[in-house]
Amino acid sequence: MTQSHDKILIVDFGSQVTQLIARRVREDGVYSEVVPFQKAAEAIREMKPKGVILSGGPESVTTDASPRAPKELFETGLPVFGICYGQQTMAAQLGGEVEGGHHSEFGRAEIEVLTESPLFQGVWQVGKKYPVWMSHGDRVTKLPEGFEVLAASENAPFAVVADEGHKYYGVQFHPEVVHTPQGAQLIRNFVRDIAGCKGDWTMKAFREEAIERVRAQVGKGRVICGLSGGVDSAVAAVLIHEAIGDQLTCVFVDHGLLRAAEAEQVVTLFRDSYNIPLVHVQAQELFIGALEGVSDPEVKRKTIGKLFIDVFDEEAKKIGGAEFLAQGTLYPDVIESVSFTGGPSVTIKSHHNVGGLPERMNMKLVEPLRELFKDEVRVLGRELGLPEAFVGRHPFPGPGLAIRVPGEITREKLDILRKADTIYLDEIRKAGLYDKIWQAFAVLLPVKTVGVMGDGRTYDHVCALRAVTSVDGMTADFYPFDMAFLGRVATRIINEVKGINRVTYDITSKPPGTIEWE
Repeated sequence: MTQSHDKILIVDFGSQVTQLIARRVREDGVYSEVVPFQKAAEAIREMKPKGVILSGGPESVTTDASPRAPKELFETGLPVFGICYGQQTMAAQLGGEVEGGHHSEFGRAEIEVLTESPLFQGVWQVGKKYPVWMSHGDRVTKLPEGFEVLAASENAPFAVVADEGHKYYGVQFHPEVVHTPQGAQLIRNFVRDIAGCKGDWTMKAFREEAIERVRAQVGKGRVICGLSGGVDSAVAAVLIHEAIGDQLTCVFVDHGLLRAAEAEQVVTLFRDSYNIPLVHVQAQELFIGALEGVSDPEVKRKTIGKLFIDVFDEEAKKIGGAEFLAQGTLYPDVIESVSFTGGPSVTIKSHHNVGGLPERMNMKLVEPLRELFKDEVRVLGRELGLPEAFVGRHPFPGPGLAIRVPGEITREKLDILRKADTIYLDEIRKAGLYDKIWQAFAVLLPVKTVGVMGDGRTYDHVCALRAVTSVDGMTADFYPFDMAFLGRVATRIINEVKGINRVTYDITSKPPGTIEWE
């Protein structure tokens, strides 16, 4: 965390959308961090923020054991913005009252602005009504001393409240979600005008500061970085190389589960374009051999993860002398690992971030992207000059095509899938849709069906196509292709890929489905 920029601290009470608050603040050029409520007092002392935002949460303020903001917060003189549960706990802690039970309100609501406020400046006008997104079971019923009502809705008489003298603001709705159309501007007014943040946290500034941090951490030490072919590890490697040059060696383990021509692209980019020392490990036989006959998806993941660590460890020993291991860890992983519930960080991608290696190899971690969200990593990649084909590419799972071949894996199935996937992505690019889609891929199903080709009967594989839109991968909707597009893709796949005679399109959203099939 950089000391030279104004900062906003976001206290997390367990809302599903707390990360969106951080994103809204950062979009306006102000650095923000999320901490669980238990660590908020310590974070205020260490971070020295210019303002604090209290998130929503699933608990009820009316119960004795429910979480609270640290008492010290209201003695610091800092501006505070409470959202939903954040508003309720602020009101309760400052002498107001909150009632539970019969005040639930979920979904779209209209609030009427009753009085002018710096929070509404240039956004909302007195006497007018505006759409907002509500999601609460309790509500404030009596305001603390010094507070007044700024806006109200039919079910929330205290929809927006403030103690302007102390710069305390509370809203019952969620301004961070897109369903509150002007919500981002309200957050901006709090951050920029009320808390007085400058908005000078840019990706150019981040790049310069991250390079200095890497140099300070590593000194004259050697660093190894596991390249996966994805955006995160590529951006981390280029940034570290800019900081320490040939002290960095990248290790690219080719497990034979990549898309067509992917290994060549990675090797060309790093060896030729960036002249970064790169060890390209050809381990296709090892991985695919170990996976033959394995059909359980979790066993597949664990097999790949263990082999990856074994191979990486072996290569690191050959290189010798490296004290540091670089990873493309992102901010959502960091938030998850110190989350409101104290849960462990997501382990589904563990081998992708070479999980287990630091302990086994007794190495120190270099994680230059751990303060960034995925979209910010892409911006940093462009700032570093990475080609758009790399920066804008869709996420790709660590286990690769292994989890896109449900059931047993064979070399033949992987070859069939690669061809189908290449055609699908080619048609998406030709239609100008690649950048509108979060992730698109083909899946080779463990099903064979009867078909007719020419005068002959076929009995071949079924290919499923998947394409989703998403902001962060946590939730996703299927992409609504027109039928002419899907027909074109299906015709090409069936005509050009020997082994597939039927194509389907997956229209499941997440939830209830996951993005990947395994």
